[in-house]
Amino acid sequence: MALLGSLLKRSIRLTDAVRLKKVNPQKAQQKAFVKLLAKARTTEFGKQYAFEEIIHLAVFGKDKEFYRKFQEKVPVHDYNKMFNDWWHRTLNGEKDITWPGRVKYFALSSGTSESASKYIPVTKTMSKAIQRTSIRQILTLSRYQNLPAQLYEKGFLMLGGSTNLSFRGNHFEGDLSGITASQIPFWFQQFYKPGREIARERDWALKLDEITEQASQWDIGFIVGVPAWIQLLMEKIIAHYKVKTIHDIWPNLMVFCHGGVSFEPYKKGFQKLLGRPITYIETYLASEGFIAYQTHPNAEGMQLVLNNGLFYEFIPFNDRNFTADGEMVPTPETLMIDDVEEGKEYALLLSTCSGAWRYLIGDTIRFVSKARSEIVITGRTKHFLSLCGEHLSVDNMNKAIELVSEELGIDVREFSVAGISYETLFAHHWYIGTDSAVDAEQLRDRIDARLKELNDDYAVERRHALKDIFVTVVPSSFFYKWMEAKGKLGGQHKFPRVLKKNLIADWESFLQQQGIDAQAVRS
Repeated sequence: MALLGSLLKRSIRLTDAVRLKKVNPQKAQQKAFVKLLAKARTTEFGKQYAFEEIIHLAVFGKDKEFYRKFQEKVPVHDYNKMFNDWWHRTLNGEKDITWPGRVKYFALSSGTSESASKYIPVTKTMSKAIQRTSIRQILTLSRYQNLPAQLYEKGFLMLGGSTNLSFRGNHFEGDLSGITASQIPFWFQQFYKPGREIARERDWALKLDEITEQASQWDIGFIVGVPAWIQLLMEKIIAHYKVKTIHDIWPNLMVFCHGGVSFEPYKKGFQKLLGRPITYIETYLASEGFIAYQTHPNAEGMQLVLNNGLFYEFIPFNDRNFTADGEMVPTPETLMIDDVEEGKEYALLLSTCSGAWRYLIGDTIRFVSKARSEIVITGRTKHFLSLCGEHLSVDNMNKAIELVSEELGIDVREFSVAGISYETLFAHHWYIGTDSAVDAEQLRDRIDARLKELNDDYAVERRHALKDIFVTVVPSSFFYKWMEAKGKLGGQHKFPRVLKKNLIADWESFLQQQGIDAQAVRS
């Protein structure tokens, strides 16, 4: 057994044992809250919203007096409000706006539903916080008893955006994955793949080609990335070397650390590329911060990072707090972590060490264990369907696709759903990306049946206003071609699970150019 691996594993086990002490979520969050406000109290934002007064209440006040004052003084923000009121000044090089100092890095974050890029500040404090959380996640590997000591000497393949960041006069910008990879600590460089040169490549297709060419020279134990792109890369490597599985190239591959989207719809196709089972670990790393990660084997959810530069608030995801289009109302109900309930859906507000304050990141979550602060991501505030009260979440969609794929023995690589007007009422149109042979009518009926089981509101509306379901089966490559046409190929980009407004016409126009008339399915 390798000496270095043994020492690393023993060190990880001992360090993790020290960290196993039980944490009080409310106290940990109050401590994180005080640190954030104390650091930002002299910024323009902190002075305008009386951070000194709020800190005093947090330290000397009664119960949650500090939080009530925070709610009263500081408004909630979506991206447009945060940028227009504050971050545009930060982007222009002004210092001490929402966080001390000037911001050198900005993560470009634009979901496939929006054309314009969002500029999310990434401060030095945030970069260090992300590194600390990454190390904490590595420390939890000691709980996975099936991982041998020699694994800790193997390579980490991290598939993300280019580290060749764009310089805009007073700041650098790029994908968060590119920013963090460009700042990897020196001690980790010997394990990091694809290495600095390939990591700088901006052309996604060329980057995959270069990784494929080098793949046989690496001894990879860990892979980190978005499931769709990792699967595409592994298929490319397998085809290039004319082997049966990825383990024929990387025999020591044992861990896949994934995030960004639910892994379940991809799992069946992913496992076909493996020579033996591996360990899957889920993470929740957004452009706004490292929010949560899976801390033990077979965990149902991911544990929130409570004490590392993030303060969470939770908005019940209901009609009182959000419009039918997923827009947050001006003064929603907000809760601290000790007031949430298991099984209910919440939209997430963040205050961070990058200078985001009461900021709606757009994700919805559900607590599966309040005691352990474990959550699952259920979707996006704007990526759900409720045309007539069916309240269909991305979580429902993912589960239905997973179950139907298993029943029919097919591999669904991508999917998306559009809510449309139909006759005098409504319908859903599903676009299923698969290269497996499947009957669209049978697929339609199975998806519909599963959703009725998973969602009572959906079942009710299928008898009333939701009059029909349509399914168009398309090659999975079409989803990636559309993203490429939008300049969103690779990195952290994902195809939207729900198509709304102008995206429906745009997608159907694209399909028509590929020889598929989606509208004909509905006639």
